[in-house]
Amino acid sequence: MSSFIGEFSCKVDAKGRFLLPSGLKRQFDPSAKDQFVLNRGFEGCLVLYPMNEWELETARFEKLNLFVIKNRKFYRQFHNGATQMALDNAGRLLIPKRLQDHASIQKNIVLFAYANRVEVWAQERYDEVMNEGLEDFAQLAEDVMGDLEKPAEE
Repeated sequence: MSSFIGEFSCKVDAKGRFLLPSGLKRQFDPSAKDQFVLNRGFEGCLVLYPMNEWELETARFEKLNLFVIKNRKFYRQFHNGATQMALDNAGRLLIPKRLQDHASIQKNIVLFAYANRVEVWAQERYDEVMNEGLEDFAQLAEDVMGDLEKPAEE
């Protein structure tokens, strides 16, 4: 599994396309072959996966028992809006209108890369989410990371 990093500001043109920053593109495994899946994410963003990461992520779904209703609901919701796409000759990706509307994307977006994904945010929504509870970050860090064991010192 990859570990992407970075925050990239981009502009969306009138047709819904944005240029994938070269600093981000260089982080993708060549096996993705400029193929991606764009999907609905949490908190009002979209999530962009290079194809090789999408395949790894969705392979985990094979373990789900689809006779269990909550598993079916999750599977459907996770795949709701998933769209396969490829970079065009100019290095741009097209955000489908339905996904633009879902994430309130108009002109300015932020690509926030972490773990095996890139979140695609409307600039205003990104700023709201990242500034939400900022004063409580120390407490959040303790709640999330406080019980983890420290790596053994050599």
